[in-house]
Amino acid sequence: MADPDHLVFAEQRRGNWVRLRTLSVLRWIAIAGQLAAITVAQAYFGFDLNLGLCYAAVGASIITNLIPVAVYPENKRLSEGEVFLMLLFDVAQLSFLLFLTGGLNNPFALMILAPVTISATALHLRSTLVLGAVAILLIALVAVVHMPLRAADGQIIGMPDIFVFGFWAAITIGIVFEALYARRVTSEIDSMSEALLATQMALARAQKLTDLGGVIAAAAHELGTPLATIKLASSELMEELADRPDLREDAELVRDQADRCRDILRSMGRAGKDDLHLRHAPLAEVIREAAEPHSDRGKKLVVDLKATDGTDAAQPVIARRPEIIHGLRNLVQNAVDFAESTVWIDGRWTEDTVQIRILDDGRGFSSHLLGRIGEPFVRDRRTADDRRQRPEYEGMGLGLFIAKTLLERSGASLTFDNATKPGSSRGRRCGAIVELTWPRQAISPHASLRDHGLGENRPIEV
Repeated sequence: MADPDHLVFAEQRRGNWVRLRTLSVLRWIAIAGQLAAITVAQAYFGFDLNLGLCYAAVGASIITNLIPVAVYPENKRLSEGEVFLMLLFDVAQLSFLLFLTGGLNNPFALMILAPVTISATALHLRSTLVLGAVAILLIALVAVVHMPLRAADGQIIGMPDIFVFGFWAAITIGIVFEALYARRVTSEIDSMSEALLATQMALARAQKLTDLGGVIAAAAHELGTPLATIKLASSELMEELADRPDLREDAELVRDQADRCRDILRSMGRAGKDDLHLRHAPLAEVIREAAEPHSDRGKKLVVDLKATDGTDAAQPVIARRPEIIHGLRNLVQNAVDFAESTVWIDGRWTEDTVQIRILDDGRGFSSHLLGRIGEPFVRDRRTADDRRQRPEYEGMGLGLFIAKTLLERSGASLTFDNATKPGSSRGRRCGAIVELTWPRQAISPHASLRDHGLGENRPIEV
């Protein structure tokens, strides 16, 4: 599971995600659009604009874009404050252009949304709130105070006041909505990225347990040369010490022990690679291995295995994958955390499916979060009773997300439900239910393993 401190650290460095080149390119696009709009409005439509001030405003934007590019490399990552100041300048510059070109009678007033949206996706909430408030304030000012937009004949061009008010309201609501929408989507993407990283770390940690055989085989291969050298040197010493029986026995002992080390490493490497029990195991054994770390936490674990629909009673031999064991372990941990006294783990199978159901006698999943279970960083509001019973528990939904992701990778489909409705009388199997279902061909090996067993492993010779 990802370290919470790491997540906080990543959030604190949110502003450092933005490159100078990104904002520079966006500003050049805005500058080109502003120059085109001013030129077309004056030359084609004949508007009487204060070209000096308009070009001065655009020139200020050009200067502020050239200086950072000249001072810093284009791949520089901007800090929170630097991004905020650049976006604040863009809001102020655009507001000044709107002041010069008719205020909200200018349809390009809508472009004020762009800097606020960028802030919502790249900066902290505090910076976005400040920038949004400044944008709303400046839009309100230019709606009231602005230079009128005049045609070539001196006629003032403008919308009725009711339309100006409607345009102001639309832009204000748009600033709030776009900022909230962009921030929500970006936060969910960031949370998913962090959660997927935690999932990969969890799977990699579990995978290390199954890589031991390969490590031993590699060690046997690497140690083969020095052991052969020791054997060769000891054989030569035996020839040189033919007239010294006491020392010759020591040389023979060195040679024999080198042979013994070679044989042990070779046997261990072969056994590690060919250990069938590391690849497949009976359903009961996989459930036992997943639940074992939580068997001594004061809650009773009841495992019930049986076939359904008249299927042969022999339990299936399933793939013993790290993602399956780790995912089941997280689900069992969650059940033990919230159970009153007992957790039931039911294993069922048919000719086509293998099913595991985990139940507890706790209060079940919160009804308002039931549809969101499996999403990362979902917090439930804890009651005072929860804090007394589990003062160390601070769930974020990341464990369930990791379990769900790992198990779905193995081919399982998961459903989450409650045995009883919230507020109902409580008793046996009254809490949360997690049901996992695999197609049998996705988790169970070839039928020959079920009929004839896993076979014998190679013994480790010593």
